[in-house]
Amino acid sequence: MWWTKNEESGVRDSWCNVKIMHKPVLLEEVLENLLISKSGIYFDATVGTGGHAEAIVSHLDPEGKLICMDRDESLLEIAKKRLDKYKDKVEFGHFCFSQIKDFVLALKIKEISGFLFDLGVCSLHLDDPQRGFSFQSDGPLDMRMDPSQSKTASFVVNNYSLSDLTKILFEFGQERFSKRIAGAIVREREKKQISTTFELRKLVESKVNPRYRIKSLARVFQAIRIEVNDELEELRKGLDQAIQLLAPQGRLCVLGYHSLEHQIVKERMKIKSKETLRMITKKPIVPSAQEIKDNPRARSAKLWVAEKLSS
Repeated sequence: MWWTKNEESGVRDSWCNVKIMHKPVLLEEVLENLLISKSGIYFDATVGTGGHAEAIVSHLDPEGKLICMDRDESLLEIAKKRLDKYKDKVEFGHFCFSQIKDFVLALKIKEISGFLFDLGVCSLHLDDPQRGFSFQSDGPLDMRMDPSQSKTASFVVNNYSLSDLTKILFEFGQERFSKRIAGAIVREREKKQISTTFELRKLVESKVNPRYRIKSLARVFQAIRIEVNDELEELRKGLDQAIQLLAPQGRLCVLGYHSLEHQIVKERMKIKSKETLRMITKKPIVPSAQEIKDNPRARSAKLWVAEKLSS
């Protein structure tokens, strides 16, 4: 799912001419663990710009199918262009994780051979200042993965109570200065609305020792993004629905990038392993040193794999 800035500008200029500078994270490992049958029906729950999806569908037999889903319609448009030559084998849907079952039922499909969840934030989101995901560039406080939803980062920052902001920063960002930062936000918004990423960045930097600033900024922005998109609850619901829809011996592959995601994936798989799943990865698969060198944003990736038990 990861893209360079050169790729981002290429996408903006033309949906059709996107240069692929990096392979998707853990691509060979995903294909090896996901594709149990080349004639099966597979589901990419986070298609993004279509990196994993293109590799998956290119390995399928003529009767094989791929369902692609994403919360962001602009990413779906990129993926559609990228997978155009496979259009007879691919279905696309604009849904979130909690709607997976509804999407599959609408397609009149009973079972899925394998699900892939790539939980990383797309580089097109991080590198586009207008999306407001990053503290590295100035832009509106947005952070919506689905721009059609109403809740934004600006709403969270300017309307949540001190206690709620503190809780979000502590629980979703694991930020030890959460109360101090939340207090600064509340005091500042009493003077004027906090509207941009750099305004929020300045507030965080004013309350954190310089040696901790970058980590605190990353944690604060992560926490607010998770709250805006209800990411953790969506993940729980999506995993449960995917497990329910898996065919016997079907595979569930989940790529996570931070400890909160890892915790939920391990928790759901552990609970289900007592009744419906068999863990394929006792320990998660991680990128090689070479892959991390080629794509530094892959450094925190972990791939978890489980298999649906036969009934």
